[in-house]
Amino acid sequence: MPSFRSNPIVFFTTCTYQRRKILASSKCEKILRETWQRSADHDGWWVGHYILMPDHVHFFARPEIGARRMADWVQMWKSVSSRQIAAALSIDPPTWQTDYFDRYLRSSEIYSEKWHYVEQNAVRAGLVETIDAWPYRGTIHDLMF
Repeated sequence: MPSFRSNPIVFFTTCTYQRRKILASSKCEKILRETWQRSADHDGWWVGHYILMPDHVHFFARPEIGARRMADWVQMWKSVSSRQIAAALSIDPPTWQTDYFDRYLRSSEIYSEKWHYVEQNAVRAGLVETIDAWPYRGTIHDLMF
């Protein structure tokens, strides 16, 4: 088990380049899920809950002690996934906007509240009637407090 000590969970949101509606697909989910799974061993960043919307992604991650710097890690997974997504969907890169939003969460209650709000995105957007009907969401690691 990695050492997290007091490292908070970070909530991330990032959008596709020019808000292209390309992410809500099993191909994109597989690419991102595999990239984030490898990042735990390679970069010290552990991704928990995530949800892919057509033009943006929300996810939670936690760095272990000594993890790659946040900005470097985000740049790395965006670069790797951008090439793979562009190839899989036969589109021109870039896939992602360069910027992203991050917010540090300091308690399990806030993490749970934020996830319950975020996982409703597909319902609020009118894409599905229930959260269970949206297939492009999941959990990679349990980010325990």
